[in-house]
Amino acid sequence: MAPMLDVSDEVRAEIGDEETTRLLTGENAPGTYDCTSCRTPGDTGQERTSTVLFVGDETAVLAFAHATCIPSQVVPVSEEQLQGAVRSISGAGDVAAANSAPAAAPPVPADRGTASAPRQAVLGITCGLIVVEEQLRPALVVEPTGPVARVGAVGGGDDFLPLLIEQGFMPQLDLEVAPSALPGWSVLLAMGKLHAVLQPGAGSGPATAWWQAHQPLQVSDGWRAAVNRSNEVYVYAGPAGSVGRQPREDLMREALAKACARGQLVAATMPLAGT
Repeated sequence: MAPMLDVSDEVRAEIGDEETTRLLTGENAPGTYDCTSCRTPGDTGQERTSTVLFVGDETAVLAFAHATCIPSQVVPVSEEQLQGAVRSISGAGDVAAANSAPAAAPPVPADRGTASAPRQAVLGITCGLIVVEEQLRPALVVEPTGPVARVGAVGGGDDFLPLLIEQGFMPQLDLEVAPSALPGWSVLLAMGKLHAVLQPGAGSGPATAWWQAHQPLQVSDGWRAAVNRSNEVYVYAGPAGSVGRQPREDLMREALAKACARGQLVAATMPLAGT
């Protein structure tokens, strides 16, 4: 019996008609697999299965996921991330990571000339669950380690929030209200780990990383379950020192509420990209 595979047009364009045919007829398709999104077992003979193609600079890896978790798609990742994914798929072992970690990244698109610190900013990201409208929602809290200034700015001010507002983030005045959607931005979860926050590319180019983990970050089972239910993430951002690294989710929410009351918080709702 032919496997129950979904191959999107963009995946077909990358792998070619011949390889697509081999997949759909079962010649190159796995019988069972670990879903690249929820990491639980799947069976191509029993349930709809999505083909997910991770594409790096020089390498591409085809993975499989429950169609109920994510649709078939192409996921652009860095070559370093892809090699890590290959090790994960092959069972060579995942790199353990905490739920929060800093990563060097420009705070807004440098190629648009609207932002960059005098030196490369270091953004910290913390994953956690937050109760909004009486439901647990997956959230990311972004905070730089120091002030962020515009290119050429003098005086030592902090332009982090104004720069984000220019990119479409909105001031968050009430934590009980869901943040507004930010078109073109997304959160990349690959192989069940957090890889990047993606922003629109220049012109009509592909999305690029606004924040990218040095090593893919392990997220909690609860966080992954919540994001798989909603396929979206609430991303909150505040200037250096506004929220801090909180060891518990209740403390994180309390710190967010205080930053919100001080007018030091912007936010956006972003869809889940990849797995």
